[in-house]
Amino acid sequence: MSIDANAVVLERYNAKVFKNRKEHMLKVNPAEDQIIIANTRAIPGIMTNRGCCYAGCKGVVLGPIKDMVTITHGPVGCGFYSWGTRRNKAKAEGDAPNYIQYCFTTDMQEPDIVFGGTKKLKKAIDEIMELMHPKTIMIAATCPVGLIGDDIQAVAAEAEQEYGIRCVAYSCEGYKGVSQSAGHHIANNGLMKRVIGTGDYEPATKYSINILGEYNIGGDGWEQERILKKIGYEVVSVFTGDGEVERIASSHKANLNLVQCHRSINYIAEMMKTKYGVDWLKVNFIGLEGTVQSLRDMAAYFGDPELAQRTEQVIAEELAEVQDQMAAYKARLNGKTAALFVGGSRSHHYQGLLQDLGIKTVLAGYEFGHRDDYEGREIIPNIKDDADSKNIEHITVEKDEKKYHAYLTQEQYDKLAAEIPLEKYHGMIRDMDEGTYVVDDLNMYEAEKFMEILKPDMFFSGIKDKYALQKAGTLSRQLHSYDYSGPYAGFKGATQFGYDLCMGYFTPAWHMVTPPWKNRATLQGTVGE
Repeated sequence: MSIDANAVVLERYNAKVFKNRKEHMLKVNPAEDQIIIANTRAIPGIMTNRGCCYAGCKGVVLGPIKDMVTITHGPVGCGFYSWGTRRNKAKAEGDAPNYIQYCFTTDMQEPDIVFGGTKKLKKAIDEIMELMHPKTIMIAATCPVGLIGDDIQAVAAEAEQEYGIRCVAYSCEGYKGVSQSAGHHIANNGLMKRVIGTGDYEPATKYSINILGEYNIGGDGWEQERILKKIGYEVVSVFTGDGEVERIASSHKANLNLVQCHRSINYIAEMMKTKYGVDWLKVNFIGLEGTVQSLRDMAAYFGDPELAQRTEQVIAEELAEVQDQMAAYKARLNGKTAALFVGGSRSHHYQGLLQDLGIKTVLAGYEFGHRDDYEGREIIPNIKDDADSKNIEHITVEKDEKKYHAYLTQEQYDKLAAEIPLEKYHGMIRDMDEGTYVVDDLNMYEAEKFMEILKPDMFFSGIKDKYALQKAGTLSRQLHSYDYSGPYAGFKGATQFGYDLCMGYFTPAWHMVTPPWKNRATLQGTVGE
């Protein structure tokens, strides 16, 4: 009889913690309708690897936009963390501005907490306007700002009037919500209310698209754009890797939205569909099979035989270029096992790329996923809002009669919706093998225990848990920043990923080190008491 890893991991918890964490774990059984609890508060005292609301708003969604200045109103550590730990690549053309290499913060100190920080924020805006002359400034608040009540919206309004710029303030204090997911939602709302729909750029072709939920980590977005432009698509805007405010402002004029990271950006996709008639398609440009299927789904949406033919031609060319490399990497990695604990949709997307290399996923989970990221969007009506969810503004939009444009007729849409994932996402669980494990909000104790039981050959995670896992002798790769490598998207990205895995897994370094817990006694304690 096989071991139930969930039961072994849970056995050290007291009754209260056991009951809570049990609902966040499951062993995949396709024969059952399985439910997993997600997007709820982490248990106090447990070492969760989640980020905060501010990190989701400024660090994930707003930070990668290159032609605007985002000011962190708060302590310098918050600003540095959300800037220095991510690799959202961006490049400017000609004399166009690129502020992404700068970290802007008001660096709040104790006197600012006591007497208020709005004067300091106003001074920061004055200095930025004098030095940088941006057309757009966005302000992201951290925890102290909400606690002392600084009116950042008033400061933003004053800056707009004084300098004639767009200035948007986000009340995304870190303690709002249960994870960085709340910050994504807040950022989406602000972009929808103040930016999208205000631009006048006109797409040059009917094959015009936006890429939503792509943050250009390690150049992923550039590789996707290369492939799409080769086929004949025009990328109007990217949300938000290497993104531009003015292109995002004109994104409503594109004919199709591609949703890469479902969790961080599905709000905008839904609102743009309602207000402007822009359909959205769930895509995955991670892995060969995922990329090929996404390109074919796009061609099916536009329904042009010449575009479909060009798509197949490009697919054949790209696969021919990488097939020998991928075969070589698969020959070395075939039969290995992996665990993934990453935010966004990466824990789902990368399973396909691992499979391309012959690697089986035995454990996967999200840092800040919601139930629909695990189980599929059809369960959204059954998800009950709790107090934390109600703490985040849910905005509603109405059809804009002047700007509304639907590329498909209702009859065409209904027919295609049965064939391709139009406004659909079936979640991660359905693509996982029977007997594998899914764990939401995996903490450090659980990660180490699952490593001990499942013994994965490699563990894909983030900066907070990478080194603890690696010092236990398991190859650990960051899928939040790619460990200064990449891109991993598309066809060429798949070969870079295979190269990095071979380079990491077959290095002899960890075989030469004996972890301290293997040759001497360590402290023992109990969890959850």
